[in-house]
Amino acid sequence: MILQRPHWPPQTKLIVSLLVLAFLIYLLFRFSAAIPPLILAIILANIIAPGVTRIQEQLRVQRGLATLFAYLILLLFVVIVPVVIFPPLAAQLDLLNLDIQLILEQLRLGLSQEFHLFGVVIDGNSLVEQLSASFQGLAQPFIGQSLVFLVDVITSVVWVVFILVISFYLVKDGPALRVWIEGLPPPEYRQDFIRLRDEVGLIWGSFFRGQLVLGLVVAIIFTASGFILGLPFALAMGILAGLMEFLPSVGHAIWITTASILAFFLGSTWLPLPNWIFMLLIIGLHTAFTQFDLNYLIPRIIGRSVHLPPLVVILGIVAGAVTAGVLGIPLAAPTIASARVIGRYIYANLFDLDPFPAQPAPPPLPRSPAWWRLGRRAR
Repeated sequence: MILQRPHWPPQTKLIVSLLVLAFLIYLLFRFSAAIPPLILAIILANIIAPGVTRIQEQLRVQRGLATLFAYLILLLFVVIVPVVIFPPLAAQLDLLNLDIQLILEQLRLGLSQEFHLFGVVIDGNSLVEQLSASFQGLAQPFIGQSLVFLVDVITSVVWVVFILVISFYLVKDGPALRVWIEGLPPPEYRQDFIRLRDEVGLIWGSFFRGQLVLGLVVAIIFTASGFILGLPFALAMGILAGLMEFLPSVGHAIWITTASILAFFLGSTWLPLPNWIFMLLIIGLHTAFTQFDLNYLIPRIIGRSVHLPPLVVILGIVAGAVTAGVLGIPLAAPTIASARVIGRYIYANLFDLDPFPAQPAPPPLPRSPAWWRLGRRAR
């Protein structure tokens, strides 16, 4: 006779759950230095995994060999790209540094005087000093965290090796790890877990892989347009535009502000236009491109799973920068989108609703005209 194993009483379950939670919090603080590299490793693994799966299917090799081949391609790409892009980019950035100093000097001279506004006298010198002090006060914590993170992760050979090794095994053992994780939830909640995992995975996968493609497309478009219009430092501004695609809603504002300053103070390199007209031309073209980006490029390259209201994205970027430094900025949008999915599931279960409501059926296709249907019947 097989005796039925007794269930733990609620008090025991509560105590064990609290102990496990306390232990996880301790590990989180104890190994907090490894969290950013681990996040980067997971991101890199999510980006490379689909390519490894395709290589495995096309060449019919084991997943470990396909993963090794994909990482060799990645290392080759990392070596070739700096050799091709960095020399001309470094030259443009060197010139850009000189021009920025010239622009700042012109601004300082222009503001170093008294302004009379509705009978109120404004001292330009004190205004410049206050603005400089305020900007430094706001930027110093963020820049300090960003520089510390970049120095600790990028320049440290140990962390770079850690990221590559962890991401390699995450890609190589991805299918087995996926099956193991699917077996963790209780059987009655396993289907819900798989649905949630698929939705969250779609958000992160479409965001990172699509964001890379989108950034490359935008960088090419802006670089070509910059050379055609004569925008100063077209290559550097094109790369900046591609990088700014990782900052939804905020990136466009940063780019157009930088481009407007360059256009107003330096003008076009070959178009015979006054600087202020060239600046308006850049603003108008960028406004048109923003609509094209939001309504065409992003839905088709990234998808609509990460779409969030601009205000939510901006607040999320600020919160991510304060919480996680430079790493929290690009991760804000997919994190909020994932929280929306999980929050919807929790809300539905709290109020006994269906956590996965049926999707509305697509609208029916328009019927063919009567003369077309008659013609088909005649044939």
